[in-house]
Amino acid sequence: MARLLLLFMLCGAVQAAEPARRIVSLSPHITEMLFAIGAGPRVVAVDEASDYPPAALALPRIANYRSLNLERILALQPDLVLAWRSAQQVQVQPLLRLGIPVAYSEPLRLQDLAEELIYLGALTGQRRQARAVAAHYLQQLDALAQRYQGVRPVSVFYQLGSAPLMSVNDGTWMGQAIRLCGGVNVMADSPAPYPQLNAEFVLARDPEVILASNEQELALWRQWPALRAVQGERLLTVDADLLHRFTPRTPEGIRQLCRQLDRARAE
Repeated sequence: MARLLLLFMLCGAVQAAEPARRIVSLSPHITEMLFAIGAGPRVVAVDEASDYPPAALALPRIANYRSLNLERILALQPDLVLAWRSAQQVQVQPLLRLGIPVAYSEPLRLQDLAEELIYLGALTGQRRQARAVAAHYLQQLDALAQRYQGVRPVSVFYQLGSAPLMSVNDGTWMGQAIRLCGGVNVMADSPAPYPQLNAEFVLARDPEVILASNEQELALWRQWPALRAVQGERLLTVDADLLHRFTPRTPEGIRQLCRQLDRARAE
């Protein structure tokens, strides 16, 4: 709970007596969390990538990953803007200068999401539902951790795109998910969270499983039939919406990833 208290201190400017009633969400994971805790009716605008739940698609789109539409945001008269700290802290400075309250979300560990949900519940007056969603989320993580404790390790390369070829280290959400499922990420120790690399590096590590979000990305590896992942037909897909966007649905994405690694263990 220390981190939760720190969040409240950092965002003290938005701790008003009344819950926020006109909220602008600048990130899809924030949008999804707000709807999950029952604060969806208070959201008046979202960023272009917010596509879940379906109700979010009907809201005005006032930002993308590069910029904010300041005029449209001001016209909506929000009493709270929620942003992704590392990606948007600079973008929201004009809003702060104009006196619009801004709070940040940036879950870094899988367990952090529960604290973020409780925090958003406090900002929006949805404390009870936020606590319930957070508890259910943690229960799912705990069940997965118990299920996969002590399973045979499976070496994994997690592919993020192909031009350039990228992956994840163990500090990312995806890296943590691999570890929870009993996988051994071949890029675990990379100093960069999302390292760029060449195919030769993967060939040298020869992972048992290669994971990507679609078959097109995986097609790259079929030119090397000696790879264990190719030989064993373990070029497998995962749901990027569930794993790359950190939300209450993430445990389902982890569950799918675990099942893919189970295929390798079964063989």
